[in-house]
Amino acid sequence: MSRDRARETGARGAVDASAVLVGFARALRAAGVDAGPDRVQALIGALAALRPGVRSDVYWSGRLTLCGSRDDLERYDRVFAAYFGGAGSGGRAVRAAPVTRLRVTVREAGPVPRGGGEGERDGVPAAVLASSAEVLRHRDFAGLTEAERGQLRRLLAAFAPRGELRRTARLRPARRGAVDPRRTVREMLRRGGEPAPPLRRARAARPRRLVLLVDVSGSMAAYADALLRFAHAAAHGGRAPTEVFTIGTRLTRVTRELAHRDPGTALAAVAAAVPDWRGGTRLGELLRDFLDRWGQRGMARGAVVVVLSDGWERGDPEPLAAQMRRLHRLAHRVIWANPRKARPGYAPVAAGMAAALPSVDAFVEGHSLAALERLAAVVRGADHA
Repeated sequence: MSRDRARETGARGAVDASAVLVGFARALRAAGVDAGPDRVQALIGALAALRPGVRSDVYWSGRLTLCGSRDDLERYDRVFAAYFGGAGSGGRAVRAAPVTRLRVTVREAGPVPRGGGEGERDGVPAAVLASSAEVLRHRDFAGLTEAERGQLRRLLAAFAPRGELRRTARLRPARRGAVDPRRTVREMLRRGGEPAPPLRRARAARPRRLVLLVDVSGSMAAYADALLRFAHAAAHGGRAPTEVFTIGTRLTRVTRELAHRDPGTALAAVAAAVPDWRGGTRLGELLRDFLDRWGQRGMARGAVVVVLSDGWERGDPEPLAAQMRRLHRLAHRVIWANPRKARPGYAPVAAGMAAALPSVDAFVEGHSLAALERLAAVVRGADHA
């Protein structure tokens, strides 16, 4: 290979490695780890100084640069295991693990050599698993194989969508804000009357309630499992109080069923509780039912409400438009995630979707893992679509 060709290949490998690491950071952010661009740059710099082809170096470099608190460590281990394949590399297991060569590059699909060398798991190199996870982020749920669905479930299990924060009337100690006279005087008395720096206070913040309405009708059959797993992650991973309903021909509250920690057990409970899988869609009627029974009494008031549906309405769209206006007046924000929005040439011309859009604050895609990551950002107010 000529020197120029080698230089070009090395540059392409560096770009591909950075792309995979950025995708890994996005997955961490979806899991609730504050892996911002500055931390990603620190990770890339650390790997440049170490051995970017060694699995343990990748693990420890990411753990030291991307995690900001003890709470991030468990989430980091779960995302690392799902993204790079293999068991979670936590603590002693990493020190005892053999050195694994990991070339973080995106490859063309092709036959994978099988052998017993280091860095392989079931004959598939860890590099391919990392690259496939990055490619999987943008794949439509409807076109996934069973193996890809298994990897998707592991990635979704690490999700932790956070609710948008709102300021409350309660005051708490803070570094910035108004001076807290009582605490300042008490501190001066504790010092025997000596002057003390003023202590401050600010209004506390708490996440807004999150309400998820998941369409389980026949037209959403290819997406319902992934969207319910997203709802399960939101109910367990985030700090926001979360309510989940399924909509089709009936409205079913499944918050209690999703209380199970294990996603498989939770979805089995949902399947047993929901009587209208793969039926029709009566969005307007069911939205009115939700508002009459739950929303008007406070569940939707000041909340972030997310509708996960393709917008197909079997009945007259005018009642749906009226109920969406009513919901918009109650909720803090209304977000609609439509899996079909990503299809080439899509336009919201379906009667139900066209009727709902004027009362929607954010209209986003919901067909892939990357789309759900963006939805999580919109939910917490970091990305107003």
